[in-house]
Amino acid sequence: MIEVLSLSFAFLFGMLVRLVGLPPLVGFLAAGFALNYFGPTLGLPHQTGEVLDHVAHLGVLLLLFTVGLKLKLRNLVERAVLGGALLHFLLSVGVFLGVFLALPALIPGGETALLLAVALAFSSTVLAAKVLEAKRELRAFHGRMAIGILIIQDLLALLVLAVAGGHEPSPWALLLLALPLLRPVLHWLLDLAGHDELVVVMGVVLAIVVGGWGFDLFGLSPEVGALAMGVMLSGHVRAQEISNALWGLKELFLVGFFLQIGMSGLPDLQAALFGLGLALLLPVKGALFFFLLLAFGLRARNAFLAALSLSSYSEFGLIVAAALLQDWLVPLALAVTFSFVLSAPLNRVSHTLFDRFESRLRRFERRSRHPDEQPVSLGDAELLVVGMGRTGTAAFNVLIRNGARVAGVDADTAKVAEHQKQGRHVVYADAEDICFWNGVDLDGIRAVILATPDFEGKQIAARRLRRRGFSGLIIAQIMYEDEEDPLRRAGVDEIYMAMVGAGMGLAGTAWDRLQGGKAGRRAKDPGRHEVSAS
Repeated sequence: MIEVLSLSFAFLFGMLVRLVGLPPLVGFLAAGFALNYFGPTLGLPHQTGEVLDHVAHLGVLLLLFTVGLKLKLRNLVERAVLGGALLHFLLSVGVFLGVFLALPALIPGGETALLLAVALAFSSTVLAAKVLEAKRELRAFHGRMAIGILIIQDLLALLVLAVAGGHEPSPWALLLLALPLLRPVLHWLLDLAGHDELVVVMGVVLAIVVGGWGFDLFGLSPEVGALAMGVMLSGHVRAQEISNALWGLKELFLVGFFLQIGMSGLPDLQAALFGLGLALLLPVKGALFFFLLLAFGLRARNAFLAALSLSSYSEFGLIVAAALLQDWLVPLALAVTFSFVLSAPLNRVSHTLFDRFESRLRRFERRSRHPDEQPVSLGDAELLVVGMGRTGTAAFNVLIRNGARVAGVDADTAKVAEHQKQGRHVVYADAEDICFWNGVDLDGIRAVILATPDFEGKQIAARRLRRRGFSGLIIAQIMYEDEEDPLRRAGVDEIYMAMVGAGMGLAGTAWDRLQGGKAGRRAKDPGRHEVSAS
């Protein structure tokens, strides 16, 4: 009965919120509260909350493992990440503590007020990672900033739990310092696993067994363990493959995460008002991130996008509450829920929001060189490839072999560095950044190939090119037929259906080889050649 009712409620509420333009996870949160309220009447077993909590834990471990697969450790030691995370934590605790101490009738006791302030200072790793992953922005500059800050926050949360809860790591935990020595072994195992279901099993074992259970044995966080296992494989050429293989399983388990928030308890009026009041403080949380990232030299766009993805309350706050603030678990669950309801839709239109308020937000930028500076010149290039993944790189290489002068751009700085190392003219730029399109010199560009994986990114790039007065050819690849009309309206001239194109390429290769073989046989047999020609 647990799986029947849980999945049915999740699907029903997920579909309902999608009809009004909200992301499904908002519906999953509502489904959790509905299950809590209607479940006993429908015969829902009393152990449902425990089952969902276990499923949710598995989902979080798989999510953090896949985040680790895309993480570079050097990103965590950047000034903006370390400084932004630590300063925001201290300032947020100060703000919330000041609010709570000013309301002694609502929150009695300084210790309770402090723990609540600490719980609310964190941002949701699950929500931010899901939003950034859905938009293919985990490796974009602002995505890396946000994920780096979240990881620092998660480590702070674990430290808080260890100090306040009296837990200490096992002395044997020092053995984990030798974990990087196992990287070659893990890479060898991934090569040995092939490309079928064994890859999925290996990912689950590393995330849940080695990372989750293994770190827990040493008195450390299972979440950090899952993340560490992902980082261990992040340098492997097949890291993206294992992430894709785990995608569906991870998404299913994460439904349990959102359901179990609602199952944590039924709210009363006071809890609902408390949650709504905290939701009103979310702009303060986001503004703190925005101005801190600006202070560390980021451009307004990346500071805004990163801050918006961090403008939520954290599931780690619920973990802190479950351990130390049992009486406040339901009000905090509501605060987290309301923050998801507000933050998720805004993040879906984050680029549009920045476009609208660009002139106002850029006034706060520092007048110096930014670490996320974008190019104003593409050299002598006559063709531009936007998005240097597998598709973009293949297009780039074909054009180079044909003698064209080509430039490539990509929002992943690590990918850009790798292309530059291999001698390709590739520079850092974000296709969805209107500042890039407004500032880059396009005079010598005759054609633009849009090879980014994100549909919205291709739309924005095409619109910006046409608004700049670009009259050259714009070509875009698509995965689904319903993407064609919006892209043509945005200004794309030619549409390349990825799977159809792959089939045409296969047929072309087969035909060329057959024709080449026939020509070779004809050259050896002139008589046969004459007959064939006739």
